[in-house]
Amino acid sequence: LTVIRGTPVVVQLMIIFFVIMASSNNKVLAGVIAFGINSGAYVAEIIRGGIMSVDEGQTEAGRSLGFGYVQTMTYIVLPQAVKNVLPTLVNEFITLLKETAVAGYVGLMDLTYAGNIILGISYVNFPPLLGVALIYLILVMFFTWLMGKLERRLRSSER
Repeated sequence: LTVIRGTPVVVQLMIIFFVIMASSNNKVLAGVIAFGINSGAYVAEIIRGGIMSVDEGQTEAGRSLGFGYVQTMTYIVLPQAVKNVLPTLVNEFITLLKETAVAGYVGLMDLTYAGNIILGISYVNFPPLLGVALIYLILVMFFTWLMGKLERRLRSSER
C-alpha cells in the first residue's frame, strides 16, 4: 500500500497501460485498474483508521454480550467506524473524481481531454478550460452538499 500511496496516479496509470497491459490496448480497463488500485489503497487506510478510532471498550462490550468477533465487528464496531470515516471517504471520492483528469495520458476521453480537443479545434485557450473547471466544481459542490446532508442525518441518529 505504501508504494501505491507514494507514487503519483498518473505514473501508475502509465505503467499499467504501457507496461502491464501493453498487448491489450484496453484503455478503459487500464484506467479502472489504475484508479481502483490507487483509490483502494487510500480507502483501506481510511477504513483501518476508522476501526482504530472506535474505543476498545466497544469491542469488549460486544464480547461481554456474547458476540463473536464477526458479530462484534458487524453490529458494533463497523457502524461507528463508518460514521467516523464517512466524510473522509467522500473526500477520497472527490479526489478520485479530480484525479481522472489525467486519464487523457493514455488516450481515455475525460473532461480535460475533451477540453483540449475543443481547444485544438477553436484555438481559444480560456473558455474550454474554464468550462471544464466549472463542470468539476459543480460536481464537487454537489458531492459536498450530499455529504453534508448525509452527515446531518447520521448525526441526528446519535440522539
